[in-house]
Amino acid sequence: MIEPPRLSIRNSLSRLIEECKNMRELKQIHSQILTSPTLPKTDHYFLITRLLFFCSISESGSLNYADDIFRRIDHPNLFVYNTMIRAYTFPIKDSGETPSRRSLILYKQMLANGIRPDHLTFPFLMKECTQRIDSYMGRSIYAQIIKTGFHKDRFIQNSTINMYASCGLLNYALNLFDEMSKRDVVSWNSMIIGYLRSGNLDLAMGLFMRMKKRNVITWNSIITGFVHGGRPKEALDLFHDMQIMGDENARPDKRTIASVLSACACLGALDHGKWVHSYLKRNGLECDLVISTTLVDMYGKCGDVERAVEVFKEMPNKDILAWTAMISVFSLHGLGKEAFDILEEMEVEGMKPNHVTFVGLLSACAHAGLVEKGRWCFETMRRVYSIEPQVHHYACMVDILGRAGLFEEAEGVIRSMPMEPDVFVWGALLGGCQMHGNVELGEKVGSYLIELEPLNHAFYMILCDIYAKANRFHDVKRIRASMKEKGIKKKVPGSSMIEVDGIVHEFSVRGSPEAVMKEIERVLNGCHNLTRVLLMLSNVAFVSTAANGVMLKE
Repeated sequence: MIEPPRLSIRNSLSRLIEECKNMRELKQIHSQILTSPTLPKTDHYFLITRLLFFCSISESGSLNYADDIFRRIDHPNLFVYNTMIRAYTFPIKDSGETPSRRSLILYKQMLANGIRPDHLTFPFLMKECTQRIDSYMGRSIYAQIIKTGFHKDRFIQNSTINMYASCGLLNYALNLFDEMSKRDVVSWNSMIIGYLRSGNLDLAMGLFMRMKKRNVITWNSIITGFVHGGRPKEALDLFHDMQIMGDENARPDKRTIASVLSACACLGALDHGKWVHSYLKRNGLECDLVISTTLVDMYGKCGDVERAVEVFKEMPNKDILAWTAMISVFSLHGLGKEAFDILEEMEVEGMKPNHVTFVGLLSACAHAGLVEKGRWCFETMRRVYSIEPQVHHYACMVDILGRAGLFEEAEGVIRSMPMEPDVFVWGALLGGCQMHGNVELGEKVGSYLIELEPLNHAFYMILCDIYAKANRFHDVKRIRASMKEKGIKKKVPGSSMIEVDGIVHEFSVRGSPEAVMKEIERVLNGCHNLTRVLLMLSNVAFVSTAANGVMLKE
């Protein structure tokens, strides 16, 4: 059957829009639609809305062009408004669009024109409120959701839970979560992520244990949350559980690996990190730029500088983060020359260092005792790269000078700061005073820091150490009495970790695994007995040597 000419033109143009690859082609199609003499209004409207959808949604589109098309539509329908609200909520990548309230303005305009929202409108609006962390507007929109009868829609409920959780209104989120007649994995994930963001790791774990079905987002969220929450050992345990479960929908991906490697870096668990690296290769996961950079960081923090360099050299295309990670590794180990060699390689490759790179370089100077190089670096970032030093750069510079005992110059740097020096700047100076026994300056800086942060135990402890080294024990007693009076204790008990056969064991004053302690006791008893035997043998040897000496003398 032959298509009528009108339908033939409409279908041909519609097909061209579907196959469109870039804005140049789309503008040509748009021109054909506008100049076609045979298209009726309904077909014209249909094709224009399809053009609008491409411009606002496609990675090859243009939000500005979409906005221009939208303004020329006389009577936008619900589809058109939803398309534009979505476009402003999720701007096209690299569109240059700055955050605005445009989606909310369009929603108000839609209501003013008598167009009723549907179940697709509200999740976009909730996402906008989530991105803005605007709980007031979010609650206002949820009131309209209830009024329009869409409050039982699971997609809307999930987006609302996510909004509440992101805005820190966890009680609101939990109430809505509890009221849901049927939850899906997105509902659980939204609550878990909300608890993790707020630092409630235990509550997040409680919900995680109750979940019957998890996906990779669930696992990644809980693992990443525990790494960022300062509990990397538990993050590794969760990764093991993830593998044991063996769920097809929850197989580790690149994000999982990146988080697990970060956990290994925090713990210094080199063997575990190596195993994760091999797991990456065995399972065919792409070792992209992010993973490779994380590997460099992990090997560096675990003490294997040689392997960090190998991974770095294997990277085909390095970005600024990769170069900076390698510089930071050398900095961590006091390898100042090697750090600056990397800077030279960077420049040869046409890569310009950024402010984070210079933090690494200045830290390298501090750890390696390169005062002159530090001065040069601090000046070069301003003069050559037009990077104005931030407070962390000043803190590094004060650290360099403080470690070298150049206190007058360090104080001069602090006085020259265009911003207020923070606790890290003053803390760097206090550390130098502690290192060199500068009691007078240390006392002044330490007292000032205690005034700034009266509950921070670290400043009291450093000041006590400075006094103790100067034999001013009455001042040590005074500081400790002040700590006791204010109820200040060391927040994190002394602890250490050791990796044995890929398992990380923690030892602290709070206690340690009983089985491990028994093994340690056996080793210590063995060492004690060996020491006694060696001491007896040395005494015998001494007596024998002394006797021989007497005989020779006689």
